[in-house]
Amino acid sequence: MRGNNRFVKSTTPRRAIAGLLASAALLLIPVAAPTLGAPAGAAPSPTTREATDRSLHLTGAPNARDFAGYRGIEGAQVNSKVIRSDNLSRITSEDVARLTTRSVRSVVDLRTGVERALQPDRRLPGAVEVTHDVLGRSPITTLVDLPSAYRSFVTDSGARVAIAATLRGIESTAAAGGTTLIHCTAGKDRTGWVSAVLLSVLGVDRPTIEADFLASNTYRHTSASDRINGVDVAWLRSSFATADARYGSIDGYVRAGLGLSARDITTLRSVLLTPTRR
Repeated sequence: MRGNNRFVKSTTPRRAIAGLLASAALLLIPVAAPTLGAPAGAAPSPTTREATDRSLHLTGAPNARDFAGYRGIEGAQVNSKVIRSDNLSRITSEDVARLTTRSVRSVVDLRTGVERALQPDRRLPGAVEVTHDVLGRSPITTLVDLPSAYRSFVTDSGARVAIAATLRGIESTAAAGGTTLIHCTAGKDRTGWVSAVLLSVLGVDRPTIEADFLASNTYRHTSASDRINGVDVAWLRSSFATADARYGSIDGYVRAGLGLSARDITTLRSVLLTPTRR
């Protein structure tokens, strides 16, 4: 499990500088098995806000939150074994203590090598740091062209390898009783798509997935009209549409594109869902 640090390793000065500038732009952000999920149905508007506050209320990572309480397959509830977050470079000692009480055993960093160098995570006691660079093999312009980035999450082979490894890591960590924290820079784009894929695997309906995605605007105190700090639901829908076009469905993307087996999917559901009591 290793990320691709193409821009860091480049021996061409002009390309290295371009990679640095692209990443700096990102850092301007204050910083026969069942199918996967229900039909999309009526989608929420871009101003939709979650009724439940899932924030971890971290001072240095305001977009840190979990999926606890979402409804998945057969009404089973998603547990709190996965946290989605912005980067951990600015977390305080109190934030560290709060994450420690959540039994975080794995921190998955989805950023490029340049981003990691500019904003290194603060380490969490007892947690293993793992790097799965989602965009390291994409063209430099993709790092700042978000509509293209969302399509590349599906089309780029390096992105698919990184996302698949992230999901398998979540699977193994949760099976061992630990919590996984996944993050990129702002916790809204790369983290947003990985979260959407995971929730799809768990059978969460599309309107809920879109609401979770759009909640970044709430926790980051911005809106979809802010093309740097916010998220636009059209970007997420373009990823799903690309998955449909390439693989026939999100189910096909997960199985054929990411290579997750029926056993992977079953295990993710068993370790991240709590059945509804009858």
